[in-house]
Amino acid sequence: MTQYNFDAIIDRHGTAAVKIDRLDAVFGRHDLTPLWIADLDFAVCPEITAALSRRLSHPVLGYFEASDGYWQAIIDWNKRRHGFDIARSELAFVPGVVKGIALAVNYFTSEGDGVVIQPPVYTPFRTVVEGNGRHAVENPLLFDGETYRMDLDGLRKIVAEQKPKMMILCNPHNPIGIQWDAETLAELAAIARQANMVVVSDEIHGDLMLEGRRHIPFLAAGPDAEAVGIMLGAPSKTFNIPGLVSSWMVVKNPALREPYYKWLEVNEFSAPVMISAIGAEAAYRNGEAWLDQMLEYVQGNIEFVIDYAARRIPGLKVIRPQASFLLWLDFRGLHLCHREVMNLLLDKAHLALNDGTMFGPQGDGFARLNVGAPRSVLAGALQSLEMAVCSTIKAD
Repeated sequence: MTQYNFDAIIDRHGTAAVKIDRLDAVFGRHDLTPLWIADLDFAVCPEITAALSRRLSHPVLGYFEASDGYWQAIIDWNKRRHGFDIARSELAFVPGVVKGIALAVNYFTSEGDGVVIQPPVYTPFRTVVEGNGRHAVENPLLFDGETYRMDLDGLRKIVAEQKPKMMILCNPHNPIGIQWDAETLAELAAIARQANMVVVSDEIHGDLMLEGRRHIPFLAAGPDAEAVGIMLGAPSKTFNIPGLVSSWMVVKNPALREPYYKWLEVNEFSAPVMISAIGAEAAYRNGEAWLDQMLEYVQGNIEFVIDYAARRIPGLKVIRPQASFLLWLDFRGLHLCHREVMNLLLDKAHLALNDGTMFGPQGDGFARLNVGAPRSVLAGALQSLEMAVCSTIKAD
């Protein structure tokens, strides 16, 4: 079996990489170690680049139609990896998961309608809702100091009083890294079905399960979930190919699916792009060994951060994730205000992490760290953070 090298440091300058090129715009300085936006600093599985190179070497790049093999690769992957059955008729292409959420918001809701989100949560959930003239209805997660859970009683109250038309679910949850259990998903689905509320489930991190866990798709949570659910997935986070924009959607309920898919088709929103389909098919057919090794490496990075923080950075708590390469860091034990935490990260440690408050006010005192990088880079970042914390504590 091929052994892939995740320790290699790859210079991404000059590749129009958001992680690098947007540092000044987002953080106000460029001399930062970029550990923020959720892509990986690992070389893409070579089988993917080889498939793209073969096609792009042909002298004609004409109109494209995805092959049956592309659709079957998605179906086979979900069955093999998650035990989840998808019929071809239930599957459609979408030009990105966030775009898929936006399309569903625009099709299934009207201006002024309420859409439930569960902060702290991925920022575009709120911006897509509010930017399209809908109202973001907050059902915040409950935190006990160690982990998070859904406030389903709170959701029942919201549904009864505000009658939202849609809920956007993050499964597994970003930035927390929780894979919601089957009971929670089933209970949520029952609430939604009773209220006739569509649930759009972002499952882009579903392939990135840690410590041998299995992903539980929302649509696998029973008939209530099938009745109300729209599931969005992609190989982009899984195989580090977000630049290919190769996402897909599953809708089980024909009453939801048929008119919606027709609307997508006539507007050409659901037509796969050539490099998207070719890259995705190659990933799902030939990338599993790469993914398994990458997840093992990322798990090692997570353990490295947890151990380092426990030994060397008192006051920093790392919320252990169940999925993905993103860590939710709790800085509240440093007894600094949120602005002081962010200043410490930027001006003293020279680290670009996601500000916790971008995920909602519940992120005050938190930041999100991307550990999808060579371990040497991560070690240097933690050393810088340790020195910044020590100098700040001494100054106080």
